[in-house]
Amino acid sequence: MKHLLPLLLLATSSTWAVDLAALKQNAQNAAEQSQVELRLDQPYAGTDNSKQKVDLYLPKKRNSDKPLPVVALIHGGGWVNGDRLGYAAAAIQFARTGDYASVAVGYRLTKEARWPAQIYDCKAAIRWIRAHAKEFNLDPDKIAVMGSSAGGHLSSLIGTSGDVKELEGDLGPNTTFSSRVQCVVNLCGPQDFTQALMFDKEKKPILKDDAVIGLLGGNYEEKHTEAVAASPVTYVTKDAPPFITFHGSADQRVAFLHAEAIHAALQKADVPSLLIPITNGGHGSVSHPEVIARAKLFVGKTLLGSDATIDTTPIPALPEKKK
Repeated sequence: MKHLLPLLLLATSSTWAVDLAALKQNAQNAAEQSQVELRLDQPYAGTDNSKQKVDLYLPKKRNSDKPLPVVALIHGGGWVNGDRLGYAAAAIQFARTGDYASVAVGYRLTKEARWPAQIYDCKAAIRWIRAHAKEFNLDPDKIAVMGSSAGGHLSSLIGTSGDVKELEGDLGPNTTFSSRVQCVVNLCGPQDFTQALMFDKEKKPILKDDAVIGLLGGNYEEKHTEAVAASPVTYVTKDAPPFITFHGSADQRVAFLHAEAIHAALQKADVPSLLIPITNGGHGSVSHPEVIARAKLFVGKTLLGSDATIDTTPIPALPEKKK
């Protein structure tokens, strides 16, 4: 699920504007070549904030006249970097099949707004999908959410906390709609902030994690209440949707124990959950083509009712490219 281009912090606002315009044009060109209609910058929060918008990808040739299931994609970047355009290529891949619409979700980053702004935004985006289902011939009862790293965390939290009042927020004009989703694809997302994301060589927890501190306002010992509230494992019940989790077994940025934690919590609640390790894989190992292939099978099985058997054997990590 290769990103079109990584979005980094840029030196000047003018450079940012030029690069953002170029990224949008690249996405438009790629969508056009794939027979996908792209509707950029759809606001979901009743504001003009560029982060509080979604990009909608619709197949020009649908395989059915029935309303399309939707795959919502949430970008990573440690909650402080990244942009929804980073998932343009993945969104196009889903939409070009003619079986799905896809939505790339933007949300406020921690340099602008601290927790729980990020989940408020993402849930408002899910509600926007439902509110516009009739307009775009989408199926409001078939929504998948998928994300990597910080996006995996937000996707998982949407999945486990459907309609949890404390995490809904009151953004936008669509607050009467549900934020529930029907399945979750979690790619190496943090799941339990009462545990460290990283550990040193002696396997001691690293408390100085700038991404977590930026999100919660402190480390998990200083901000225990916030850590519990931000953790997908906190909200797991029997009503959670099916999950599939991919995570590198040697991930040093988000420890594999987070994948084990959400999988165990879901299994305990009798929620369908698949955990697929990427053997010896680091944080970026979830970009493996086999991960993407199995994720697509899972989404198809859940949203389309396809008769697919999903291989749950571990995936050997690809060799790291020499720098």
